[in-house]
Amino acid sequence: MPRRTATMLASTLMLIALLCAGVLIPVPYSEMSPGPTVNTLGDHEGEPVLQIAGHKTYPTDGHLNMTTVRVTSADFRMNLVEAVYGWLAHDSKIVPHDTLYPDGKTEEQSSQENAEEFSQSQESAKVAALKELGVPVKSWVIVSTVVKGSPSEGRLHAGDVIKAVDGTAVKQPSDVAKLVTRHKPGQKVVFTVVPVKDQAAAEKAHRTATGTQDVTITTTTSDDSGAKRAIVGISAGTDHTFPFTIDVKLADVGGPSAGLMFALGIYDKLTPGSLTGGKFVAGTGTIDDGGNVGPIGGIEMKTVGARDKGAQYFLTPADNCAAAAKDTPSGLTLVKVKTIADALGALKDIRDGDTAALPKCTTGS
Repeated sequence: MPRRTATMLASTLMLIALLCAGVLIPVPYSEMSPGPTVNTLGDHEGEPVLQIAGHKTYPTDGHLNMTTVRVTSADFRMNLVEAVYGWLAHDSKIVPHDTLYPDGKTEEQSSQENAEEFSQSQESAKVAALKELGVPVKSWVIVSTVVKGSPSEGRLHAGDVIKAVDGTAVKQPSDVAKLVTRHKPGQKVVFTVVPVKDQAAAEKAHRTATGTQDVTITTTTSDDSGAKRAIVGISAGTDHTFPFTIDVKLADVGGPSAGLMFALGIYDKLTPGSLTGGKFVAGTGTIDDGGNVGPIGGIEMKTVGARDKGAQYFLTPADNCAAAAKDTPSGLTLVKVKTIADALGALKDIRDGDTAALPKCTTGS
């Protein structure tokens, strides 16, 4: 066999072997790519995304689109070829698997966590929008989760309203941890709660604040690597009673990052006129009850997804601005926001055509 032919054959066999290895060898990475984007002012699968009953609403136009990121599942095992292709692709991002699924988190656990965060983001969006409108909302500190095997298991339940700890009134979730950690591990702490068995009972408890009972729990030691502190094995959260009904009808979306856009959609439907002036605005960002906008993951994927759908402006959490500005899709203006008030001010500039006044994202911001 001629030397040249032998060399070509050997090279071909080596290439085939490398490709086979690349396909067969798993690598500890996952992929993020642009996901669906949905207009919070419009319909999704045949019904309005935001449904309000018991209060006057107004016609809207334009777009206030929430954006998402699509990620590979916890069970997906990427091979070397897929990883290299993803690294070379412009509209996707390859990240360590543990970044998306830390501590061996399963697909079921991730989905449950995302669903809980999505539900909480809806609640905070409602509160933030109504507070901005001056509509009163009643808030209550509740048991949001109970750790399995903890001292609180079977004693406290998710949804119980926490009125006091050791006789001191609880006004916000952080109060609970502060009061519990005054104790040493092994000491007893008394929770004054309104037990809640179902949603109907919850609403009644919120309205009447009656039926309180004291529950005594012996604290245990935290698993923190630092100073040991007393815990009871619960996390506290906030529940609300609204003066009218606001529902978000959007399935198969998880995480807290749609909070800002839900809040703006609610605000738009409850006020005369159009927030966008008919423009296509998209955005992202968590939101808390006070209307503060927080950062999210996958900002680069969300801006690409928004622009592909036709967005002209993208409301960007201030802490994500620098990353987003490094690779802004052509034709998309990134607008920096820190609060819902910032977002409303930017939307006024957009509908008035005063885009020079917009607080825009830069790589240094």
